[in-house]
Amino acid sequence: MQEELLKRIEEKYKAIGQDANVHLEGLVWSKPITYWDYIHTDSLLNLQLQRTTLPDEMVFIMYHQINELLFKMILWEINQVSKSKEITAAFFSEKLRRVSRYFDMLSSSFDIMGDGMAVEQYMKFRNTLTPASGFQSAQYRLIEFASTELINLIDYRFRATINRDTSYEYAFENLYWQAAGKDHATGKKSTLLNLFEEKYKADFLRQMEEYNTTNLLTKFKELPLEVREDKDLINAMRHYDYTINISWVMAHYNAAAKYLGNAEATGGSDWRKYMHPKYQRRIFFPELWTKDELENWGENL
Repeated sequence: MQEELLKRIEEKYKAIGQDANVHLEGLVWSKPITYWDYIHTDSLLNLQLQRTTLPDEMVFIMYHQINELLFKMILWEINQVSKSKEITAAFFSEKLRRVSRYFDMLSSSFDIMGDGMAVEQYMKFRNTLTPASGFQSAQYRLIEFASTELINLIDYRFRATINRDTSYEYAFENLYWQAAGKDHATGKKSTLLNLFEEKYKADFLRQMEEYNTTNLLTKFKELPLEVREDKDLINAMRHYDYTINISWVMAHYNAAAKYLGNAEATGGSDWRKYMHPKYQRRIFFPELWTKDELENWGENL
């Protein structure tokens, strides 16, 4: 048993041009791994820096950091599908179910923030956040690019101007979420949007091009017919679509309504129209919904 293990170790390091004896000797001097070193607990717990003296701001900060960690997990699962050459219905379905569970968790977690912060405290510390906004989550935008074909993320009013020859730059300027930070009559962008693009636009354009041929919908269309007709896979995709674009969005919408009422979002957007599915009309897999379901998307919520 020991000889077999040593042989496998030697073969592993030989394959990458390394001396196995050097690595084995290194084990003699290495420290044992601990939970706090592996998880980087100290670093993680020191990332919460308040801007005010209001205690509930800490809830707000940690909640959004947890969201970003979950977004990273979601992208990790999606990219396994995007980068796979051969995909089975079972593999595709399992990854979608994982992502849906993460979004189910995100949807239900709004109670943590919705019921876990005093409204009067939030209405005070939010003024120190302007013009920052959850709108500026770059990972969430990457999840959108990774999930569907670009045309499905274009503002409904401008989809007729988009085709296969459209530049990524033009498509970017007409993404649905641009409406939250741009006056389409004048083209003027808000500070919220300008700062967001300053930080991430170049990377977004690269990712839009990369996911153009590897997003979940395109990968689905490339599958053999018998795989595309797999009921479990179709149900998993529909659940994913509904969970992200209705359940999670509406949980976010309702939490915002509790605190903001008729007030503007910190970024200055008309958050009710920006967030509500019936205005947003964002659907990742339109081919998997009936005409009636598409026409009534987000209605009666």
